[in-house]
Amino acid sequence: MKITKEAKNAIMIGGLCSASYLAVYFARNILSAVTPKIVNGDEAMVEYIGVVSSLYFIFYAVGQLINGIIGDKIKAKYMISFGLLLAGATNIVFPYIFHIQNVAKFLYAMTGFFLSMIYAPMTKVVAENTNPIHTVRCSLGYELAALLGSPFAGLVASFLVWQSVFFVGSIALFVMAGLCMIFFIYFERKGIVTYGKYVPTYTQSTQNHSFFSKINILIKHRIIIFSLISIITGVIRTTVVFWLPTYFSQYLGYSQDEAPVIFSVATLLISFSAFIAVFVYERLHRNMDLTILIMFTASALFFLGVYFLKNPVINIIFIVLAVIASNCCASMLWSRYCPSLRDTGMVSSATGYLDFLSYMAAAASSTIFANSVSTIGWGNLILIWMGLMVFGIFIMIPYKKIFNKKWRLR
Repeated sequence: MKITKEAKNAIMIGGLCSASYLAVYFARNILSAVTPKIVNGDEAMVEYIGVVSSLYFIFYAVGQLINGIIGDKIKAKYMISFGLLLAGATNIVFPYIFHIQNVAKFLYAMTGFFLSMIYAPMTKVVAENTNPIHTVRCSLGYELAALLGSPFAGLVASFLVWQSVFFVGSIALFVMAGLCMIFFIYFERKGIVTYGKYVPTYTQSTQNHSFFSKINILIKHRIIIFSLISIITGVIRTTVVFWLPTYFSQYLGYSQDEAPVIFSVATLLISFSAFIAVFVYERLHRNMDLTILIMFTASALFFLGVYFLKNPVINIIFIVLAVIASNCCASMLWSRYCPSLRDTGMVSSATGYLDFLSYMAAAASSTIFANSVSTIGWGNLILIWMGLMVFGIFIMIPYKKIFNKKWRLR
């Protein structure tokens, strides 16, 4: 079958974005992958890394909010290329000043801010320059790339000393910074990528184009419900995955060398979440809400299994399935909901805002989890993770449909 011009353009845009995001997620998962080697049984070091990761998530979250808004005004080639370049610079210095704690905390936090310059502008450029079918597929491409970043980081961490892993991550960021600038210039000259085609659509009552009228548009697009979904799934896909190597080492008893390898395999399996989400979504006749509801339910049940099943191998299987199910909900949010906001002209702003919520939740939970391990234990943390999924079930139950059906039956 002949590939159309639109499909070829989508492949080129999506391919570049996916490669860039693979470098981003490889770099941002390094600290998680090397944590067992750094900690080496030192509880104080666990708390230090918990603070470092929390500051990273806070700066990343605030950066998503700021850079999301900027991304609706500045071309993607500048946002993405300079974000990758600056993140590579701070990331490569971090291991050399690791023991100067205050400086290291700030530097790694700035890495998070610079990496936050990538996602929202990327989503905007994909949504505005591909048709809806290709948009979803491109989104899945760089979502897969993001998920593959974790096993790559774990694999590299299993072979190199932890300082060298940061060096490799920075080289990947530098290379992609250069390639993005070159290819986006080419895309613009060929007309593959253009800007400013979509602007917010206003109703008669919101003709003043104010900030609040823009918020009103997003509220009509159910931004509140998806804000809650972003918070819930952000804790699982970011914080829980971050602490998996430590969980394998401390709770399940694997060695410091075994934990990164298991982490690589686990996150490799988790990387298929996006495809599982689309498979279920298509089988449910593209019903996004039902897909999310079913996946939250599945994740809650799997976390329940994690709590009761103590055998290490079975425990790992269930926690991987729980994360996959939760990530399927996140996939619907990022690959289906966010690009659907194209006609509002606020894809970058809305995506940045939702990512801001996701990582603020991750920042708060990372510190809480690190401090809670020694007080309430891993078992009770698992119940907290399950509780988040149960909350997701409650917010996705179609109360209006159930209520209306009940009264119609009467």
